[in-house]
Amino acid sequence: MLDDLDRGLIHALHIDGRAPFSLLAEVLGVSTQTVARRYRRLRAEVGLRVVGLADQDRTGQTQWVIRLTTTPTASQTLAHSLARRPDTSWVKLTSGGTEIFAVVHAPHDGRPSRSLLLHDIPRASGITAVSAHLLLHTYLGGPTAWHGRVQALSDDQQRRLAATAGADTREPSGHPPLTGADRDLIDALRHDGRAGYAELAAATGWSQATVARRLADLRACGMLFFDVEVDNAAYGVTTQALLWMAIAPAHLDRVATILATHHELAVVAATTGHTNLLAHALCSTPADLHRYLTRRLSELDQIRVLETAPVLHTLKAAGHLTPTARTR
Repeated sequence: MLDDLDRGLIHALHIDGRAPFSLLAEVLGVSTQTVARRYRRLRAEVGLRVVGLADQDRTGQTQWVIRLTTTPTASQTLAHSLARRPDTSWVKLTSGGTEIFAVVHAPHDGRPSRSLLLHDIPRASGITAVSAHLLLHTYLGGPTAWHGRVQALSDDQQRRLAATAGADTREPSGHPPLTGADRDLIDALRHDGRAGYAELAAATGWSQATVARRLADLRACGMLFFDVEVDNAAYGVTTQALLWMAIAPAHLDRVATILATHHELAVVAATTGHTNLLAHALCSTPADLHRYLTRRLSELDQIRVLETAPVLHTLKAAGHLTPTARTR
């Protein structure tokens, strides 16, 4: 389990994923060497990693949520194959291991990912059913972290970190489109959000000074944000589930906004399909999940349909697979 310093460090990285160890140490009240040591230990023991991601709303990209029902013998192979693709994230085995959940990132021209959705998946053996849902709006998730990870720092500590990583809160319509080099930069950051300027310069063909300037610009306008990957079991989470809900359109925004305040949820997103609201629940035990479903969710009469799909294993989170993860 994590101690107070571990939780504080992870919270701090959610606020500013590229904050130097010296600043993190100053905010946390420890030495720079202690922060560096804790960071290395958390990377080794609970998979801590900072990844840079494009804000989908601000960059005009689209995401598709796909559900694949498979034969029991095919699920592992198909899930690992999906996880290795550069255009996927959040690949999970759910519902007894015969269903695969994944998020597919569409090409930057905004069209659906034709290769994966229309060509690769239909040709794969062992798939018995496919559904695809366009992600319309994220109420919780993306730049907004799960509540359970961001309760360690005081308001003053958070302000000190946010001052170095503040993003523009203007509407996304006024931002210019990403260039090819911008995409190369973000792709490199999706491997390692704390990569040095020399490494990022090699990935983009820019000078280090240009990388630093463009990185600052993308962060300032909110087109780029940093997420933190860490094993949720370190926070006492043993039970995860995807919740697929159907809600009348007139009530969708209100219900989603309420759900985004629930500490049990890490993601709340509106989608297309016969269920139009997706949530990701993180609970300490199956009993806690049961209490959440029967007590908190039951208070919202506008939820007409609720399907619960237990998450058995997450093969890939938001960032690219690490070399170690690819060989598992």
